Amino acid sequence: MRTKIKDDKIKDILEKGVEKIIDKDHLTKKLLSGKVLRVKHGVDPTGPNIHLGRAAQLLKLKAFQELGHKIVIIIGDFTARIGDPSDKPEGRRGLTPEEIKANMSNYLKQFSKILDIKKTEIRYNSEWFSKMRLEDFFKIANNFSVQQLVHRRNFKQRWTKKQPIYLPEIIYPILQGYDSVMVKADIELGGYDQLFNLEMGRILQEIYNQEPQDIITLKMLPGLDGRKMSTSWDNMISIVEDPYNMYGKIMSMQDELIPLYFELCTPISFEEVKEIEKELKEGKVNPRDMKARLAFEIVSFYYGKNKACQAEKEFIRIFREKKEPEKIRKFFAPKKEYPIVDFLVGLGFAKSKSEAKRLITQGGVKIDGEVQKDWKKIVKVKEGMIVQVGKLKFAKMTFNDHPD
Repeated sequence: MRTKIKDDKIKDILEKGVEKIIDKDHLTKKLLSGKVLRVKHGVDPTGPNIHLGRAAQLLKLKAFQELGHKIVIIIGDFTARIGDPSDKPEGRRGLTPEEIKANMSNYLKQFSKILDIKKTEIRYNSEWFSKMRLEDFFKIANNFSVQQLVHRRNFKQRWTKKQPIYLPEIIYPILQGYDSVMVKADIELGGYDQLFNLEMGRILQEIYNQEPQDIITLKMLPGLDGRKMSTSWDNMISIVEDPYNMYGKIMSMQDELIPLYFELCTPISFEEVKEIEKELKEGKVNPRDMKARLAFEIVSFYYGKNKACQAEKEFIRIFREKKEPEKIRKFFAPKKEYPIVDFLVGLGFAKSKSEAKRLITQGGVKIDGEVQKDWKKIVKVKEGMIVQVGKLKFAKMTFNDHPD
């Protein structure tokens, strides 16, 4: 039975965060028909944590799930060995089976933060690709030309620059498209950079005498450096981020991104998002206050209101009142002296010595409130010494090997 609430939810599905739909009229009729649809989304385990950009697609799946549709998530444990070339300006290294296993070990728990995992169909594309014979793959590949597969924009750019385009990258869209055949998808959801791959699913379903899936692509979420949020570029906010870090990172982003983050990263209605955007444009609200609301909404969604309140309180304490955090993680120091670059790497505040050097030369490192400028310095560790890197990372040193 149709209701206004259901119609509003369908309208939100078709508009909020959406970049493009193929075929919108067809999809609208299916959604209004009351038929339970199989909504497919693929995730390659390229990193251990799901970031807000990927989570935007899971939020859209949640909206479908709340209307009673069947969510089918395909974890690309086979395709991750190749690496999706979508929107990548250079060749991408595939992952080893060991890396893939480690990356996806916590995925179901992270999916559960957004979806009802008991009602979600989880599939792994190694189920079919690890058993596929070469002659069977050739039967599929014979339906496509090389010109057709290298037509995508980033391949054109690499061709012009005489940069390599590797054969596995070319066949990746065929493999993703075949996933749709195997799960008989009615709809496939992905980021806008996935459009080429998603259209392959439609083509292959027609070849296999299935009704071609409708496609919904979402807007791309910018990361902390302005590029698309990506595990590969380490510019992300993960959904398992510490609540305070999550809150602080959101507060650090550019004001112009506020409406888009509300649209893609929160469950509020599209009408409310448009009202927020209007108020910001007309100067009726302070962007800082609206960003604080955004941070609170996102942290609340993943951790609950109590954790969001704590994160907000801690942020105000550090950034407005200029005080140290109430709770600082303690780190055991086995030695009393360290080269400062080794010290930062050991704390996990820098991934390498070169990154540690960069942080120091940029003035991003403080010890007991004093900015460190000499990357060759030998740090003399003291009990209770406070180390700060950037605005969000703090550590308190101790010689007790069982700190509280």
